[in-house]
Amino acid sequence: MKRIIIISIALLFSVLTTEAQNLYFTKTGHAYFMSHTDAINIDGNNNQTTSFFNADNGEIAFQMLVKSFKFTLATAEEHFNETYMESDKFPKASLKGTVTNLKEINLNTNGTYKALVKGDLNIHGISRPVEQEGTVTVKDGKISAVSAFKINIDDYGIKVPKIVEDRVAKVVDVKIDLEYSPYKK
Repeated sequence: MKRIIIISIALLFSVLTTEAQNLYFTKTGHAYFMSHTDAINIDGNNNQTTSFFNADNGEIAFQMLVKSFKFTLATAEEHFNETYMESDKFPKASLKGTVTNLKEINLNTNGTYKALVKGDLNIHGISRPVEQEGTVTVKDGKISAVSAFKINIDDYGIKVPKIVEDRVAKVVDVKIDLEYSPYKK
């Protein structure tokens, strides 16, 4: 498991320019999802989301191990990993993209800024182009980023058995919360 994490971080880093002077990093980002139906709510939290942000050119990448999600409903974790996400076959979810409006975000001045990210989201072995809004907050030299969006599970080939299809939402709510620190080589 540790080997996968180390390799994953190295691969994430390789997509960003290594000569960047303004490179930020987190390995404790938070990802949350909620599957809401009339029958049941199923939610999961992952506090091991890794992300790099290159403030020179706007490149952003994040990645998480799917098995790192923890659930309020204990039985949901097993079903999530074995039946829906097939975590042994598809161990990671990731995004590689660019903040397209970087010039509108002043990383040297405290404030909250709208960020527009365009890239490829990979879940369950399927990569799809996405464009998503988020918020970047700068406070006393620290950078954080938040985004909330919806994912249609059919878009990523996630199958739900007929017997429980009323208990798993076709569209899940997702929230990503990242607090960056300057990356030190």
